[in-house]
Amino acid sequence: MSKQVTVIGAGFAGLSAAAHLARDGYRVRILEKNEGLGGRARQFSAEGFTFDMGPSWYWMPEVFENFFNAFGRSAADFYELVRLDPSYEIVFGVEDRVEVPATVHELFALFERLEPGSAPNLRKFLQEAEYKYRVGINEFVQKPGHSILDFADLRVFKSAFKLQMLTDMSTYVRRLFKHPQLIQLLEFPVLFLGATPANTPALYSLMNYADLALGTWYPLGGMHRIIEGMATVAREQGVEIISGSAVSSVKTVEGKVQSVKTQDGRTYPTDILVCAADYHHFEQEVLQPRDRMYTEQYWTKRTMAPSSLLFYVGIDRKVPGLHHHTLFFDADFDRHAHDIYEEPALPEDPLFYVCAPSVTDQTVAPEGCENMFFLLPLAPDLDDNEEMREHYWNLMCDRLSRRIGFDIRPHVVYRRSYAHREFREDYNAYRGNAYGLANTLTQTAFLKPKLRSKKVRNLWYAGQLTTPGPGMPPSIISGEVAARDIKKAYPVAHA
Repeated sequence: MSKQVTVIGAGFAGLSAAAHLARDGYRVRILEKNEGLGGRARQFSAEGFTFDMGPSWYWMPEVFENFFNAFGRSAADFYELVRLDPSYEIVFGVEDRVEVPATVHELFALFERLEPGSAPNLRKFLQEAEYKYRVGINEFVQKPGHSILDFADLRVFKSAFKLQMLTDMSTYVRRLFKHPQLIQLLEFPVLFLGATPANTPALYSLMNYADLALGTWYPLGGMHRIIEGMATVAREQGVEIISGSAVSSVKTVEGKVQSVKTQDGRTYPTDILVCAADYHHFEQEVLQPRDRMYTEQYWTKRTMAPSSLLFYVGIDRKVPGLHHHTLFFDADFDRHAHDIYEEPALPEDPLFYVCAPSVTDQTVAPEGCENMFFLLPLAPDLDDNEEMREHYWNLMCDRLSRRIGFDIRPHVVYRRSYAHREFREDYNAYRGNAYGLANTLTQTAFLKPKLRSKKVRNLWYAGQLTTPGPGMPPSIISGEVAARDIKKAYPVAHA
């Protein structure tokens, strides 16, 4: 009989790990805490509206395509991708906004308009970002990160210099560009990586290549279509998915997992365990103390990416002037970043983001209506109460009204808020974070919490708190890297 693998969590990382292992001959089951699959990428419906609960930016389409291709399928088998044009809008003021174009030609024209003579520097920036993207996706993120020896290959070592691991994003961008709006445009992707641009390696300009060159896309039907496709692929490989099954304890004998127990009292014997749920919760609340690699003190010293205050909103009419994605940067970027990362506090004048998928896809809202998603990044571990939520709801609506000349509040027929306490309740999210571990230099690659346990020899981790990091594409890759590492340690031929 082949080895039995149990995967905890049916998000991107868990589904990826499970599908790859099952394809290669392992018996695999997934135990998912929630009734719906997808982790942070769950979906729900209300009043005729369909809301994606988490990720809303589809970048790096080749990573998704590569996953489906590994099983003889294509993303097109499960959803239709639409490239957004403009990719998104940035609001700097009521009459001061920039639409980021989908074509590189128009992008160069935009940079030249805002900063004459900047086109050569943009070309240099994108060429370097493409190199980082290619090496990052094909080399660095494919390493399990057990130790620095993973990166001792001479070719990869040499690449590290060109990847600008020791240069920060803020310095790098400002060497090339002076216009404040162009700087904010280039720094915005790292806002969700968990540190200020000054504390984020310039390596992560690879995200600008994904954004500006590879484009911003949307799967018709919603982001959850990706999860549905991945779950179908996993089941086609023979994976059993059991939802509503929160793991409460793990039995280990002599440094090896024997079985896991769920809150409903069921016990599942297993030969190999993959935790693709919250790393901190599993280590500190589920594992016995003797089986933990890290102390609580270790976790308190980690730099976390932001949490978020979210609103899922249904509007009873079409809203004029909306784009699919709109970034409200009509406030002090540095001040808000400081309130998230340097001295955590509720921001007085925050940046925020509005997604209106019904602009592109009318299937997510009743006819003639609008589906809207508001996101305001906040520091993790803040006091989360209804008064705070209502304050920020009105603040965001006021600024949106100034932008579009229309107040949506009288037309709201559905509204649901979601913040720190729901992230904890639904995902056991450490400190109520939304985006995992910050991608600072001291938390990159082999410096992240380990993919494989050093205490329990048949235990692996995958997902946003381990290698390679947060986000949909990295999580998919994380599951594949964990599966590959398991196959080395427990080859099917010797099962």
